[in-house]
Amino acid sequence: MCRNIRQLHNFEPPATPDEVQAAALQYVRKVAGSTNPSQRNQAAFDRAVAAVAAATEELLAELVTAAPPKDRETEAAKARERAAKRYAS
Repeated sequence: MCRNIRQLHNFEPPATPDEVQAAALQYVRKVAGSTNPSQRNQAAFDRAVAAVAAATEELLAELVTAAPPKDRETEAAKARERAAKRYAS
């Protein structure tokens, strides 16, 4: 479940609200141990996702770094290369 959470800090362009929301959703799914909460738990699940997304946006807004911003395409290419090595037969 958590494999979809990606680093969001120090990218150009910055993380979008959709990326923050997706990471928050994956985190809450992992902690809850469920991808689809029951109707009874849906409201609590939704509140948790909103709270994690808000905390993530606040964190990203406050983080500072001296490192140059990373390029998304370059990082994606590196990840594909690592995966190819890992899963090569």
